[in-house]
This record gives sequence, C-alpha cells and structure tokens, in this order.
Amino acid sequence: MSGVARGEAGAEDAVQPQFGLINLLKVGAAQLIVLHHLAFYGPMSDHVRPLLPALIDWLGGSARIAVQVFLVIGGFLAAKSLSPSGQPGMDYPLGVIWRRYVKLAPPFIAATLLAAVASSLAAGWMSHTSISAPATLSQLSAHALLLHGVLGYPSLSAGAWYVAIDFQLYALMALALWLGGRVAGGRPRPWLMPCLAALGLTLSLLYFNLDADWDNWAPYFFGSYGLGMMAWWASDRCRKPGAVALLLAMVLLPVVVALFLDFRSRVALALVVACLLFLFGRAETASTGRAWSAVNGLGKISYSVFLIHFPVCLLVNAAFTRLAPAEPLWQGLGMLTAWAASLAAGAVFFRWVETPLGRMFQFASRRWSPRAVPA
Repeated sequence: MSGVARGEAGAEDAVQPQFGLINLLKVGAAQLIVLHHLAFYGPMSDHVRPLLPALIDWLGGSARIAVQVFLVIGGFLAAKSLSPSGQPGMDYPLGVIWRRYVKLAPPFIAATLLAAVASSLAAGWMSHTSISAPATLSQLSAHALLLHGVLGYPSLSAGAWYVAIDFQLYALMALALWLGGRVAGGRPRPWLMPCLAALGLTLSLLYFNLDADWDNWAPYFFGSYGLGMMAWWASDRCRKPGAVALLLAMVLLPVVVALFLDFRSRVALALVVACLLFLFGRAETASTGRAWSAVNGLGKISYSVFLIHFPVCLLVNAAFTRLAPAEPLWQGLGMLTAWAASLAAGAVFFRWVETPLGRMFQFASRRWSPRAVPA
C-alpha cells in the first residue's frame, strides 16, 4: 500500500464511527489481563508484594476474570456478524470457521514462537516457574491447530487457552446456525437461534461451568459467550417490547438460578457486561478527540497486546531480576516497564505481524465466504 493510500485509510479510520463502549471494555480488560499475568507469574511481583500486598494479590487473583469481558463481547460480535436478526441458516459453515481460524491462528502462531524464544532467553538470566520447558515440535503443532489444551500440552504463553476457546465457540455458533437452517428448511424462524442460545447458556452455567474438567472445551465458557449473543439480539430496536422482555427473561432466569446455587464472580461479571452491551453496545461514537482516539487505537491493537505481552513481560522480568536490585521500588519500576513495553510491542506486532498476516490470508477468506439465509 502506498503512503498516500495509507494516509487516506488512516483519515477514514479517524472519522469512522465505532462501537465506543466495546473498545473501552476491550482496552480495560486487556490492561487487567497484562497486569494479572505480571502479578501472577513474577518474579518482579514477588518483590513488590511486601509494599503493596493487597493490590498484587488482587491482580494475581481476581483480576483474571477480566477475560469474561472478551467472552461476552465475542458472543455479541459473533451474533452481529453471523446472524444479525437471530435467523438460522448458513450454507458454508466450514468456510466461516476457516475464516475465523486464519484471523486468529497466524498471529497466534507467531506470538507462540516468540514466547518459546523468550523463554529460552529468559532461562539464561533467571530460574522461575513462569519459564516454559523447551518447546517440542508436537507441542508447537498442537498450538498451531489450537488444540494444545484439548491434547494436554502445556501452554507456551499465558492466555493461549483463550484463543483456542474463542475459536471453538465461534465454530460452535457457525455449526448451530447451519443446523438450525436445515431444521427451519428455509422458513423464517426468528426464535430458533435465541432459544438454542438460551438452552446452551443454561446448560453451561448449571452444569459444564461447574466442572473444571470441561475448561478446555467451549461448553464450559458458553454461558458468557451466549450472554453476549443474547445481548445483541435483545438490543435489536426492530423487536417489539414484549419480544425483548421474553429474551431478557430467557437469559436472566438461568443466570439468577446459577448464581443462587453457586455464586461465581466470573458469571456475575459476564452478566454485568452483557447488560451494558444490551443497553449501549450498539451505540456508535465518532473517533474524534484525543480520549476516544486513544481508546479506539488501543482497542484495535488489543488482540496483539494480548498475544505478545507474555514474552515481553518474561524478558523484562529476566532483565530486572538479573540487573536491578531486588527491592520493591526497583521491581515495581520493572512491572511498569513491562506494562508499557507490552503496549508498545502490541502496536508494533499489530502493524508488522497481525495486519500483514491478515492481508496474506484474505484470499482464503474470500474463497470460503459464507452465505447466510436472508432474514
């Protein structure tokens, strides 16, 4: 792309309305995930804990549920993309699944290779449990296929499980739309997919999400993902108030029962995010002003930050362990350095890895373009 074309594209991006709330939620959740891994994996956080014990303990523990924000948003945007009105039907589900794979996997594979290299480099400067064993070919292959968790391979990067689960959930929705279209036989069935989603999230919250043995599979997380899907369909202004009320009841009843039987903060957070998306998720904001420009910019690179932050934090941990005094203030400076470096590396990774790889695989996505049944 020429410099003029890039400038024109940048100008268009600067004025194009965006889902401001979604970007804001993504940015906040991404920062919490980075800080969670910094606090959880150490060793810098081990030295900072005596100075700020409550903060480090919260970041290392409760902050991990910020991933629920991504799960709910994922369901919300998947419904927007694959079934905006809730109608079933999809002619080429494998094409849709392939497009999702080539969007997620190539940058994930690149980040996984960087994480393996970072672990090898960090091992020369420190000894810590956050450093992975040397990667094997079978382990790398399982990561490339997004099957590392299912096949029992240790993750080479923190958060690698989420990429695989996001792919599973998206594939599950595509297959459900295809199957629903076969059941509907081409006839309008506006309630079929919301009912299936409500059934799926109910089973997830009341059974699968209570059993940790399922945490490498989509059903464990479908409660949060399904809440996002239902939030999109319920926020459709074309629906009558009675229909909206029924959709909300289909969501709130199983969630309330699930929280009453076994309160889980992750489920409560998912419900809050789904409510926010129901109320304001479709609102578009102009990308004007420094604040919104920063939010939208950070939102755009959030996936890259998610992918690349672990190897960056690992290397910064190793550097401060080797070169800096083992004192809270110095190690706290190291944590801030790792956080800032993760954002900078995310911007670089987005510009030079995620975006070029996305363009490279566009031909495959176009070849397998889906054809949904018209609403």
